[in-house]
Amino acid sequence: MPKAFPTEFRDEVVRVARRRGQPLRQTAKDFGVSESCLNRWLALDEIESGDRPGVSKAEAAETRELKKRNKSQESESGIQLPWKPFGTRTGR
Repeated sequence: MPKAFPTEFRDEVVRVARRRGQPLRQTAKDFGVSESCLNRWLALDEIESGDRPGVSKAEAAETRELKKRNKSQESESGIQLPWKPFGTRTGR
């Protein structure tokens, strides 16, 4: 898996891509990233700024934290959910 680019670098590339009047392909090439990568960064930036529907980083972190807290509380209280993985029938 390729190494992730630093957040500061991504923010700078997105800022330059929005400001420049040149094609995204050229901006991506100038910074040494793929055009699809730059498109994804631009889409994520639009989600974070509220210009595009989607789950922001803050909302995703909150959801993860709530799921973690629920799981912790379930294990502390001894609650067992009646969920069985698909294909694990019993009683036949």
